[in-house]
Amino acid sequence: MRIIPAIDIIEGKCVRLAKGDYATKKIYNESPLEVAKAFEDHGIEYLHLVDLDGAKSKHIVNYKVLETLSSKTNLKIDFGGGLKSDKDLTIAFESGASQITGGSIAVKSPETFVSWIKAYGSEKIILGADVKGIHIATDGWLETSNQTLFEFVKEYKSKDVEYVICTDISKDGMLEGPAFELYKNLLEQVGVKLIASGGISKFEELYELQTLGCEGVIIGKAIYENRIALKQLEKFILS
Repeated sequence: MRIIPAIDIIEGKCVRLAKGDYATKKIYNESPLEVAKAFEDHGIEYLHLVDLDGAKSKHIVNYKVLETLSSKTNLKIDFGGGLKSDKDLTIAFESGASQITGGSIAVKSPETFVSWIKAYGSEKIILGADVKGIHIATDGWLETSNQTLFEFVKEYKSKDVEYVICTDISKDGMLEGPAFELYKNLLEQVGVKLIASGGISKFEELYELQTLGCEGVIIGKAIYENRIALKQLEKFILS
């Protein structure tokens, strides 16, 4: 199972939110590069980079941060937040993203998202399934759609999506543990490469997610609040 730390960006700084609420913003580091280098120094190969300004303003904003991290580290970066147009996508890939995550776009403009899968392939385009209750949420989680998680993922699996990042918003940034039951059901009902995201609070949970069959796990606040040490992640990667 891949270990994928998260860096969320507002105004070029490394922040975390609770349940996606922008009012709960806490700045952890003024320099995302410093954070990314620390990850790399502990054997981490992947990074989930989220442009929270982009998610709110519905177009890519913090591509300069992406450019810096991709040119000054060897991390394979998946980038998301506000990617709504072909132009946004081009900017993200030209700025060094290895993969992009599309969430709101997959709900609101399915034909655009499907065209991206066709153009770039399922290795490069990840489906972001953000869930409030059982429904898919969009636009920095400020809106909720009528689609349920299982319908949504099944539909896109039939359109060649391989990778899915699933975030239970009620868990995100709360440090109370991830949505094990939700992931178990999703893996049983729809076989995809599932990347768990949201709520990771302690190291032991990684083994539980691995046992469930998750392909990757995104860890954010647990690292920044020192609940999980980078040394532990290094050990997990090497084991």
